[in-house]
Amino acid sequence: MGDTINTSEECYAKLVQTFLSQPNVTQEGQGFGSSALKVRGKIFAMLVRGRLVVKLSQQRVDALIASEVGERYDPRRDGRLMKEWLSLASISEEDWLSYAREALEFVASK
Repeated sequence: MGDTINTSEECYAKLVQTFLSQPNVTQEGQGFGSSALKVRGKIFAMLVRGRLVVKLSQQRVDALIASEVGERYDPRRDGRLMKEWLSLASISEEDWLSYAREALEFVASK
C-alpha cells in the first residue's frame, strides 16, 4: 500500500476494490448501509460522514476506544451508541485495511 490518499472517499474506494474480490463480499442495497461492504449480507464496514465504521466485538471496540483509535459509532448522532461498531479517528489506508479485515473476519465468524 503506502499510497498517499487525499480523502476518505478515495481510501474507502480502495477498500471496496480490495474486498469485492473476496468470497461472499458484496456492496449492494438501499437505505442504511447501501454503500457498505457486506459478507453474506451482513455489514462489516461502511463509510459514514467521512469516517470508516467497522463492526468488531464489544471488547475489541472498548480496547480501541481506550487506545484512542476511534470512538463508538453513533448512527443518529443522538447519544445512542452502538456497542459493536467503531468509528475510526484517522484516514489511513493501512489502518483502514487492517480494521476492515478484522471486521470481515468477525462478522463472517458469526
